Amino acid sequence: MNTFRLWLNVLMPLMLFSPAFIVEVAAAEIPIQQVVGPEIPGKYKHPASITELDNGDLLVVYFGGDGEYQPGTAIYGVRLAKGESKWSEPVMLANTPERMDGNAVIWQTPHQDVWLLYVTRYGKEWSTARIKLKISTDGGRTFSDSMLVTEEIGYMVRNKPIVKRDGNYLIPIYHEYGTDTEVSDGRNTGLFLHYDVEERTFTKSQEFGYRKGVEQPAVVQLSDEHFIAYCRRGGDYNETDDGWMVFTESHDGGWTWTPGTDSPFPNPNSAIDLTQLANGHLLLIYNDHMFKRRKLTVARSTDGGKTFPNLKVLLDDDAGMAYPYMIQAKNGDIHVIFTYNRVKVMHAVFQEDDLLK
Repeated sequence: MNTFRLWLNVLMPLMLFSPAFIVEVAAAEIPIQQVVGPEIPGKYKHPASITELDNGDLLVVYFGGDGEYQPGTAIYGVRLAKGESKWSEPVMLANTPERMDGNAVIWQTPHQDVWLLYVTRYGKEWSTARIKLKISTDGGRTFSDSMLVTEEIGYMVRNKPIVKRDGNYLIPIYHEYGTDTEVSDGRNTGLFLHYDVEERTFTKSQEFGYRKGVEQPAVVQLSDEHFIAYCRRGGDYNETDDGWMVFTESHDGGWTWTPGTDSPFPNPNSAIDLTQLANGHLLLIYNDHMFKRRKLTVARSTDGGKTFPNLKVLLDDDAGMAYPYMIQAKNGDIHVIFTYNRVKVMHAVFQEDDLLK
């Protein structure tokens, strides 16, 4: 990113949005390794997620099969045992007969249970999906039967839940409309599920929109009442100079949200993730491009998201790297999972200081 491009692509959104200057860091390579390739099971592999289990194992889940809109897609999991260097063979974790499953999110709760959130499509498009949940009490080795989280069609999950300061959970979800598989509908909205740990109930927040439609929010909590979220924009996949990540915030504990606005960050109608580190710093991972899923980049903020003064490019080519998902392990390691050309699941691990090298 040269200075000229920085001012062209960032200055105008900055006039509308406070997280200010963005400075690219000189690249020192962060190793990236393949978790699962195109050979097993089925060629297609897309949205993947990762969690660290209580025993220190890493568990990755994704949905795979013959293609996004082909019959028979299912949810698979692979494990990296603590202290080992080789991932296990994929194991099927969810497979709804006569339906298509997708967008799996694996999450170690603070109460020992492991949650597997995913969606099942009841028609040809994602706007017919419902969110489901399976729970493991043995460290992700076996899971319960599935239960419906949302009965209405069109609701989907993608990014990780967080534990709110009151001990309850906040789960980012979104509402899909439309039937065109080449366009993310402009009516698409973002929202959150509040999960009451004692009552074991899910309650929806207010939905929020954006001028092109909005999907797949990723959220952090900055104070008891203040939450911020970045989101994937809607629209098509054509060349554009108007493709921005969407920003929203809540000042009442995550129940109501501001209408989505342009952030300073480009977004090619592709997933992003936002993570709060143990020291309070924020990391945002995204494709630094307005219409191509390339230049997978991490941005770092040390002031609660007001500015992101460092960028680090993890990988840049035309094959298509998408759906990044990021966690911080108990030892401080930052783990990133993403899919490559929709046929591989890739894994990068680094420390926060590596972003400054």
